[in-house]
Amino acid sequence: MVGASVAYHLARAGAPVTLIDGAGSPAAGVTGTSFAWIGDAGGDWPGGAADLRADALADHRRLESEVPGVAVRWTGSLAWGGAEAPGPGRRWIGPDRVAALEPRLRTLPDRAVHTPTDGAVDPVGLTRALVHAARGLGARVVLGSAVSSVATERGRVSGVVSAAGHHAASTVVLAAGTAVPALAEQIGVRVPVGVSPALLVRLAAPPGLVRTIVAGPGFEVRELRHGRLLMTAPMPDDPSPVAVRSAVEDAVERLRAAFRGEVRLLGWGVGARPMPAGGPVVGHLTADRSAYVAVLHSAVTLAPTVGRLVAREIVTGRDAPELGRCRPAP
Repeated sequence: MVGASVAYHLARAGAPVTLIDGAGSPAAGVTGTSFAWIGDAGGDWPGGAADLRADALADHRRLESEVPGVAVRWTGSLAWGGAEAPGPGRRWIGPDRVAALEPRLRTLPDRAVHTPTDGAVDPVGLTRALVHAARGLGARVVLGSAVSSVATERGRVSGVVSAAGHHAASTVVLAAGTAVPALAEQIGVRVPVGVSPALLVRLAAPPGLVRTIVAGPGFEVRELRHGRLLMTAPMPDDPSPVAVRSAVEDAVERLRAAFRGEVRLLGWGVGARPMPAGGPVVGHLTADRSAYVAVLHSAVTLAPTVGRLVAREIVTGRDAPELGRCRPAP
């Protein structure tokens, strides 16, 4: 998602771009296992993420108008049973209002936090739309060709090497999520990125069974499209297939107990989310500005904003103040 956004915004600004991905199709990695909840209220916004959140929704709406195939489901969200709290853009509502928003809930909470501005996307569809748009603007897209090394020449990063050969570049942007630390080490730079597993479940259900994004006890669920649901479930401490399947089945049973309607399990996946401890890491890695990094969480929420700002920095050579607290540690 982040790489696709950077590539699109660079191409839109007129820069020559080559986008390289080891997978055979866009969003085949962690992006494809994202719940893709977009919101600027509440949640965890460490470090520089707090400086980017104000633009997140506007940038998603901008992409809706610019890029064919981009569509956000602006359903709002409901949350209860956890550590949610009201705040700007978020308010407590009672059972009557909850029932109006989610009429197929079996048991209504005494109160829930409603965030009407929240939305969600199909992360695979959005990423593919960005890649397609970048290609239409002249970007070269190389799929199924993992980057094996970062190339240097006379002390300067000069491109990357993949199975498709050497790709020369004036600036190399590392936006490969959990693979960023190993690539950055090749040029002598440390980029600490933690990994957090995420369990995503896909289900068939009656259309409209879930109308908003619902964060209830033990699960989060939303409608991806007509008759299809996405749900997150707590990842078990034991990552074995048997334990993961048991966690999925438990979450599905909680969902069935929460909503009136037949729900059928279609499948699930586990994604390895990159989690920089201090918030997004976005900026030049080398003094000569030949290498750049963009790794962040939540990538789906912030990718349109980060892509826009990264492209502006690379094309104009001027630092974006919004990224001031996202810089890699020296």
